[in-house]
Amino acid sequence: MGDVIVLDLETQKSFDEVGGRDNLHLLRVSVVGIYSYNQNLFRTFTEWETPSLRGMLEEAGLIVGFNIKRFDYPVLEPYLKRNLRDLPTLDIMEDVQRFLGHRLSLDTLVKATLGEGKTGHGLDAIRYFREGEIEKLKRYCLDDVRLTRDLYDYGKQHGHMKYEKNSESRSIPVSWASPPSIKNRS
Repeated sequence: MGDVIVLDLETQKSFDEVGGRDNLHLLRVSVVGIYSYNQNLFRTFTEWETPSLRGMLEEAGLIVGFNIKRFDYPVLEPYLKRNLRDLPTLDIMEDVQRFLGHRLSLDTLVKATLGEGKTGHGLDAIRYFREGEIEKLKRYCLDDVRLTRDLYDYGKQHGHMKYEKNSESRSIPVSWASPPSIKNRS
């Protein structure tokens, strides 16, 4: 099995600027962050470096992300000139939605599961990009990659993630211990 890659990206534009969520391909990448399990390495790619991601993603045994199929992939596909949905992907958001019937934020899950929160909001990333604070943007993106990786690791080890409802801790069962590469090809 190839490398397991955790991926997250930030955009240059907001939904309002591109006419809503139907135009994700117009948001434009500001930075992509990844974590490679084989290399034990975090890495960022600016907009112009994103084509070099293609081979890495195509060779991966599994790509892990949060809402990756409905957000990150559509934003990234114009740069890579290929449909990414056929790659072996574990989208943590899909497991949440399948179990609960609705979505939760990454922040909600990591606070309840890991006891820590995100360092900001996606709109902060857009502001960092526009203000030329590229190192701050990269740190923000890689922090989301780290949180996603840690949530994935927790779920693999414990068989569930946590969330809070009415001030009560609850669990979302997951079965990530075995390689999901075949069941998640959709």
